[in-house]
Amino acid sequence: MTISAKTGEDLELEALYRDLAAVDLQPLWTITEQLLPATPQPKAIPWLWSAATMKPLARRAIQLVPVERGGERRVLSLQNPGLGGRPYAAGTLWGALQCLGPRETAPAHRHTPGAIRWVLEGEGVWTTVNGDACDMRPGDLVLTPSWNWHDHVNGGDSEMFWFDGLDLPMVEALDAVFFEEYPGPGENQPEPAEHNVSERTQADGTRYVEGAVTGALTPAPSPLLVYRWADTAAELDHRTAATEDALVAVEYVNPTTGASVLPTLGCAVHRVRAGGHSAPVRRTGNSVYVAFQGSGSTVIDGQRFDWGPGDMFVAPSWSAVEHTAAEQADLFVLTDAPVLRALGIYREQLLPGPQTVSGVFTPR
Repeated sequence: MTISAKTGEDLELEALYRDLAAVDLQPLWTITEQLLPATPQPKAIPWLWSAATMKPLARRAIQLVPVERGGERRVLSLQNPGLGGRPYAAGTLWGALQCLGPRETAPAHRHTPGAIRWVLEGEGVWTTVNGDACDMRPGDLVLTPSWNWHDHVNGGDSEMFWFDGLDLPMVEALDAVFFEEYPGPGENQPEPAEHNVSERTQADGTRYVEGAVTGALTPAPSPLLVYRWADTAAELDHRTAATEDALVAVEYVNPTTGASVLPTLGCAVHRVRAGGHSAPVRRTGNSVYVAFQGSGSTVIDGQRFDWGPGDMFVAPSWSAVEHTAAEQADLFVLTDAPVLRALGIYREQLLPGPQTVSGVFTPR
């Protein structure tokens, strides 16, 4: 084997790279493809967390971890295997299962990351957001805008489970996370004489749009803090009756502006018609899905994920996503699309389909 001798130029180039590294500089020409790939290359991977696995673990946590031992919140965060142990569902989104036992309270605090709650199971719990106690029932969406005081109280005799969604990874990446414990007196905000004030005062205005928000943008969160499942289901029923499309999507909106409910988070419900098969679509931005009613399957970049009530799964940015359902099914969806739209970098691509299934996901 012949080994070519290094030229003087080769040695000078090696010395240049050593000297650059020594003063914390990197030459762009060696990392261009890494920094500027042709399409998004998220580190998160498609994944599913099954209710059959999560719920028993959550019940064990209720028995073994009192709220005061669990850092104010008893939460099982969705840890995407592609993120190197970070407790995030995707690079920009936190997703979790939160549970509260009978007669328990989770003390008040506030933080700059915005949050939403989607109720899965239980009765008798309310979340107080800046003094407004919002009663929580299955299928309800409750908002906790950035820097709003919030606590959770279970006034009943049964446990409650809900999905937590936050923009925490995004706010962390912006180096803008602030957190503050409630100054009291007491650990919780005083219970008001009336519950659901925002629901009463924000009775007017549009609460849903078909498909997704495409126009209005505003940094202001929705003044309506709770969206009832009865209203959402009625909207879905109306729109399903008006079309034969396999998938009907409605996004929750700020009733005063028509923008997404939070400036950083979009919330929607996708209804998959019985026997329906939606066309595969790619979208920039990450999405976390929560199966609420019915069962079906979703193919994400060729891998099939079978889901039923309470299951949660993630579709990373620019993944090809399509849904099928033998029976009518409703999926709650959390996305970071409002941020991408505000920055002018949101994209969609409808693909010829269906996708070729290369594998079937088996939950742990």
